Amino acid sequence: MDSHGRDHGRGGERVVWSVVGTGIGPLLLAATRDGLVNVVFHATGAARDQALDRLAARLGTAPVEAPGSLLLAEAIRQVEDYFAGRRRDFELPLDWSLISGFNRQVLRELASGVPHGSVVGYGELADRVGRPGGAQAVGMAMGANPLPVVVPCHRVVESDGGIGGFGGGVHTKRQLLALEGVLPEPLF
Repeated sequence: MDSHGRDHGRGGERVVWSVVGTGIGPLLLAATRDGLVNVVFHATGAARDQALDRLAARLGTAPVEAPGSLLLAEAIRQVEDYFAGRRRDFELPLDWSLISGFNRQVLRELASGVPHGSVVGYGELADRVGRPGGAQAVGMAMGANPLPVVVPCHRVVESDGGIGGFGGGVHTKRQLLALEGVLPEPLF
């Protein structure tokens, strides 16, 4: 802790967060000086508090609510623009410290290689990162994505045309794909 009682965690790092209202519900955005570090779906009440506790445990510091923070301002603006249909892709610095190894490799390929309005199969994404037959491992990487929406795991679908699973719920995945013009608006 510093002289003001603030815990700065990893090497004096500060983690700030804010909740942004979106068309798929409230999203918690958290950032470090390196960039956006976490996006969490359904960020209200106990779910938000649990997400913040997990983030504090992983980063070694208690995140501070700071909706006006310069670390978050651009991320908030871009998320709002995305849901308003004014932005197709995110151009944000990302802090990849919550994910490593194969999962990071897959998510980086997803972030750079699957543009707005398109989808990729789990198996195809596995092939792209040099792991043929690794569709299930790619599915695990999608489930571990600390930056959903911004790193668009909603764009990964089953090869048979099924939508696949999604950490934010299948209805949320359908809404995101509809927003990008990949699917018609959900009926439910």
